[in-house]
Parts: sequence; C-alpha cells; structure tokens
Amino acid sequence: MKRLFSAIFVAFFFIYSPFFFQNAVEAAYLKFNTTTVTTNANQTFTIEVIVDAGTDQITSTDIWVIYDPVALEAQSVSSGTFFPAVTHNITSGKVSITGLIVDPGTYKTGSGTVATITFKALTTGTSNLSFDCRTEVSNSSKIIQNDVNATNIINCSQNIGATVNSGVSSSSQSNSVYPTSSLTPTALPRSGIFENMAAAGGAGFILLLIAGLLRMVL
Repeated sequence: MKRLFSAIFVAFFFIYSPFFFQNAVEAAYLKFNTTTVTTNANQTFTIEVIVDAGTDQITSTDIWVIYDPVALEAQSVSSGTFFPAVTHNITSGKVSITGLIVDPGTYKTGSGTVATITFKALTTGTSNLSFDCRTEVSNSSKIIQNDVNATNIINCSQNIGATVNSGVSSSSQSNSVYPTSSLTPTALPRSGIFENMAAAGGAGFILLLIAGLLRMVL
C-alpha cells in the first residue's frame, strides 16, 4: 500500500509540478500609478510607469508603452528611483524605457517607479495607455530575472493599463462662444412700428382729401 501511495505521489509531482513552477516564475508585471487619468484637451499630465517583481530578483526591465498618437503626444520621460540607470526613446505612438542595475551581483525586488512620462492630450474623448507585451517578440516589454539565463519572467496577462479621459479645454470653449457683449443690444427695439406706419399713412390720406376739396371749391 505504501508503494502504491508513493507511486501516486511521484506521478502527481511530475505531472503537475510544471504548472506550479511556471506560475511561480512568471509573476512579474507592469502597471501605472493610476488606472484613470482625467484631463482637458491641450493640457499635459504625468503618469508613472511601475514594475512589480514581487519576491523575484530582477536585474532589468524593458518597457514599451503604446498609445494613440492622434489623441496623445508623449513629450518627455524622467527617470524613476527603482533602477539606478534608466534610458528612454520616444516615437510616434510608442515610448520605450529601459531600467537596469549598475553594480554586478546586485538585483531588485518588489515594486517601484521606473520612469515618469509627460503626455499632452491632443483631442477630446477617451484613449488608452497600454504595454506592448509579446514574449515572442524581441522589441517588447520584458522583466529579466537574476539568473544565469537572464530569464524573462514578465506575465503579460497581469499588466495593467490606464484610460485617459480628455474633456474640452477652457481655451477652446472661449473660442467657440461669442462674447456676451456682442450679443447684448445697446437699446431695445421700438415696438408698434406697424401701428405708427398706419397712423402716418392715414394722416397723409386725409391731408390729400382736404387739399382736393379745397381745389374744387376755389
């Protein structure tokens, strides 16, 4: 009986252990410091890009933030405090950020801000900030573990994006509405214009009739 239980335990271990180890390895993910941004058109806002490695030891991360270039414009990137070295590149619709350790043999755990991005809202409406995360693509988001194989342990399904809600800016509102002074008349229109015209016309007719009678008499 003991041999039977031992055999079942060994079979269970080899069958299901890959799933447990896979879930344990791929635990790191990316997120922003907020999931919703409210702004106005033609105004700027900042958002922090955060890496969360959990209990894993990591040495670097490559972050690719994607957005709609019609709705948003990435203007600048400032380094965070999580990694001692941070580089970035801005292109239309995409911001690439790399954070890494400097001293060999060191690593990072937990979560922290890798960089802060400044965006400008170009239009009104709703747009999204997300992470380009495809494990089969080289130019994609990665979180590298502190091991000899430099294993990418990012879990793309856990990445958390953000929604940007952009309203109408105060400047565009003022330009689209005429000044109140131009719509306010300087004097009220005089009423009874038709009655006055009728009275004037009647008086003229009477004067003409009197003049005709006088001409006949004289």
